[in-house]
Amino acid sequence: MLIIEDDVEIADFLEESLSAEGFVVDRAADGERGSYMARTNEYDFIILDYIMPKKDGLAVCREIREVGKKTPIMMLSVRSEIPDRVNLLNLGVDDYVCKPFSFAEVLARIRAITRRPNILETNPLTFEDLVVDIQKQKVFRGQKEIYLTRKEFLLLEYFMRNLGNVLSRGLIMEHVWNIDTDPFSNTIEAHVLNLRKKIDAGKKKLIHTVPGRGYKMDLTR
Repeated sequence: MLIIEDDVEIADFLEESLSAEGFVVDRAADGERGSYMARTNEYDFIILDYIMPKKDGLAVCREIREVGKKTPIMMLSVRSEIPDRVNLLNLGVDDYVCKPFSFAEVLARIRAITRRPNILETNPLTFEDLVVDIQKQKVFRGQKEIYLTRKEFLLLEYFMRNLGNVLSRGLIMEHVWNIDTDPFSNTIEAHVLNLRKKIDAGKKKLIHTVPGRGYKMDLTR
């Protein structure tokens, strides 16, 4: 998720609250930087302020849509800022929330919007005897429940949604970590190692290293 907001207090509040809900959050403090990040990276959702330095929210939204990005966008605004909200929606904004707002409302709207294209997933993800229950945030290998940290769970979910595909460090960093993560650190390797120890212990190995390319979840290398 990307938050484009120049008010540090609001951005801090949103990042902390959304991270607690399991979202991986990137931030931009002005419209120019936010537009660039939104157009060059893949995000599941964008929260966009209306009035910002360098470029306002309408210009940012227009640029995102012009390059073909269909990422859901929620605009934050003071009620008097936008006289024609129909025009706002026509420009490509999926929803708007007036300041001041409650986080409960923002979260409910995010969940409602992200559910629109697909039926809400209720079935666990399964591979061999590994079961990942997204709703209950639980993991089982056979009959044994496995405790994972939040980041390990997100990493495993990403592997499960890309079975058989080679996932590079860059892809993993983009989808599981935020953009500020040091690309030269060994945090990804460390998390993959810990995840392997937990889900492959005494069982058939499911996560494999592909030398020079990354990792994949499969029955064979």
